[in-house]
Amino acid sequence: MWEQLFHRSSKPGLSLQGQIREMMVSAILTGVLTPGDPVPSSRELARHLGVGRITVVLAYQQLTEESFLVSHQRKGHFIHPDVLQGRTPQAPPAPDADGEESAVTPADWGQRLWLRPSEQRSIVKNENWQSFPYPFLYGQFDKDLFPTAAWRECCIKALSVLDIHQWAPDLITRDDDSLIHQIQTKILPRRGVWASPDEIIITVGAQHALYMVGDLLLRDDSSVGMEDPGYPDARNIFSSRTSQLKFLPVDGSGLPLSGELCDLDYLYVTPSHQCPTGVTMPLERRHALLNMAQEEDFILIEDDYESESSFDDQPIPALKSLDRSNRVIYIGSLSKSMAPGLRVGYIVAAPELLQELRALRRLMIRHPSTFIQRTLAMFISLGHYESQLRKLGAAQKERHAALVAAMAEHLPECRITPVRGGGSCWVQLPDHVSARELAVVAAEHGVLVEPGDIFFQSPVAPGNFVRLGYQSIPTSKITQGVQALAEAMRGIGRPAA
Repeated sequence: MWEQLFHRSSKPGLSLQGQIREMMVSAILTGVLTPGDPVPSSRELARHLGVGRITVVLAYQQLTEESFLVSHQRKGHFIHPDVLQGRTPQAPPAPDADGEESAVTPADWGQRLWLRPSEQRSIVKNENWQSFPYPFLYGQFDKDLFPTAAWRECCIKALSVLDIHQWAPDLITRDDDSLIHQIQTKILPRRGVWASPDEIIITVGAQHALYMVGDLLLRDDSSVGMEDPGYPDARNIFSSRTSQLKFLPVDGSGLPLSGELCDLDYLYVTPSHQCPTGVTMPLERRHALLNMAQEEDFILIEDDYESESSFDDQPIPALKSLDRSNRVIYIGSLSKSMAPGLRVGYIVAAPELLQELRALRRLMIRHPSTFIQRTLAMFISLGHYESQLRKLGAAQKERHAALVAAMAEHLPECRITPVRGGGSCWVQLPDHVSARELAVVAAEHGVLVEPGDIFFQSPVAPGNFVRLGYQSIPTSKITQGVQALAEAMRGIGRPAA
């Protein structure tokens, strides 16, 4: 029995001691072991499992400290008699008078749901994408680019007694002061943005920021302009709050100015690297857009999600840096350049708006993890974030060049939209090639690509665009991946001769 239980508890990354603890806890909570049951001596269990006795001794000590086991002198260890206290067992259905189970009418959730987010068109990525040799996916994690040693160092520093006393309490509506300070003094000035602490709030990623802004500002009659193609999650967030969305086509310089902007209440834009085309809005157009927002009295929601990524080391200042009338709500991400699983973003906006955002966030999550906030603050203050940006920028520039060269050699019939930075390319396939069909066939060749129709608001959007991300694939595999993609594309949807 013990060998089987231990085998079931074996998980990568857990020490032998950790596996023994997990084995015991799982056996107790699932009823294999019951309160008062004896457990083998440390020597006997070590022999059963083929591990050192000291490993079992240390595991037993911790389980005893955590009241899963109790030690009786000269008798050994037993399952603690109160280990299941407070856990309510599942009661069986109550029988009716005839001894039969009573009929139960299940709740009709279909009649209660007024919103069905699962039915919205969203980006879908293969859950086991890391098992594919050529994942051309945007915004995913690359272990070779993650600063593991530096991040671990900062995690340990954040666990010092002094720091724990500062981040462990419930901050209610506040954020970690040290992270706000680092954003104010190190992050925002890189984008030409100067803000006071009462103009900055931390979010659980940029998407959480968009959700709060939409929740606070949009009503059903609010007119919101959006880029087309554009960010699907922003489209879904805003469309669940207003039916007045206006989709605006983009060109080679991002969102063009036109009379269609005149009757808007809000305009959502991605000027640094337009999502998904990756093009950058020129400085002249940014000034003109701000002037138009002033004249027509609408608010700009600037999603600066790839703000730091520029191949020529000359990023154009953010819209917010040019804002003189507090008309720009600036949304940024701190985890995009490290690992998406960290989920850290921020909003910079007028103090009056920030006050309400903090009150709204309190109702949703109170505040993001202050341990992550304190760790990230240390990471930035020690120069690790600056170093990470340089490392990521160099890798993206190298991978972009490799992708463009490989596409020119193996898929010259495809058109790549020129970009100045970022982690992806927007690619137009030949007219006869369906991006959806290509994605299915390419996966069989070990290649993952993102069909581009999801970025257009219309379900009958052009079907021959794909987004090729290169942040998740090493440079050494890019050419091979493009060759495999070219192989997959041969014969797909060829027009009749």
